[in-house]
Amino acid sequence: MELTLITAIHVLYAVASLFLMTAGLAVIFGMMGVINFAHGEFLMVGGFAFILAVRTGVNIWLAMFVVAPLVCVILGAVVERLIIRRLYGRTVDTILATWGLSLLLIGIASVTLGYDQRGVSQPFGSIAIGSYREGGYTFFVIAVAAVVMVGLYALLRWTSFGLVARGTMENAAMAGALGTHVPRVYALTFALGAALSGIAGAVFAPVAGVMPVSGTIYIGKAFITVISGGPLPLAGSALAASLLGTVSELTTIVSTPVVGQVALLATAVVLLRILPSGITGRFFRGGV
Repeated sequence: MELTLITAIHVLYAVASLFLMTAGLAVIFGMMGVINFAHGEFLMVGGFAFILAVRTGVNIWLAMFVVAPLVCVILGAVVERLIIRRLYGRTVDTILATWGLSLLLIGIASVTLGYDQRGVSQPFGSIAIGSYREGGYTFFVIAVAAVVMVGLYALLRWTSFGLVARGTMENAAMAGALGTHVPRVYALTFALGAALSGIAGAVFAPVAGVMPVSGTIYIGKAFITVISGGPLPLAGSALAASLLGTVSELTTIVSTPVVGQVALLATAVVLLRILPSGITGRFFRGGV
């Protein structure tokens, strides 16, 4: 019973982690159609912003939920205004531009912050579950993922911004004809995705630490999850993260982490073979 409970907690943690690292990309790619190859570097920037803020004396929760997303929002606003806004509808150019941005951010971080790994100790202690012990931060990550999911759903489903944003992504020309300032909606949506990336980077920092190339750890799994989820940014990411995270973690438990990552990729390949447009391309079409 204890082993089953520990296994279930680890699976939930894997699903929550995958959803968190995917949420920002899902908003930008799923709603805007922008393939942001610098998504991993946005997480890296959020992680560094969090760690540097904590080391200068900022409260850890203020650094995690205010400083990190705010820094990424500012970065996202600059990137959207100077680069992305000029490339809407030009997929290949967007890929090349964001790939170059990724390399630029890695270079800047390496020169200014060094190439060594930085981190902070995890808050909370450990919790006894029978003869096992589990870190309290594991439950915190699961809780953050749940709050982000519910908050993002409420924002996109029940607010005027969510309605306008979804309408604009569906038909920008019609939204503009009805009086919507389309560039502003794009900018705010990109900033939202950047903020989610900043939060994720800050949440992962006490677990994995941060270094200039940390983004490469996240970007592959994030893209696989978003593509497997299909066109709906929230429902697709949540469903794909649940499936891929469960398969990867269970395989890791019975084998090794490397085999777990292979199982994640294999599951995604099979899924896309069966459902080429992703999970929400076939199901849940009326969702968010």
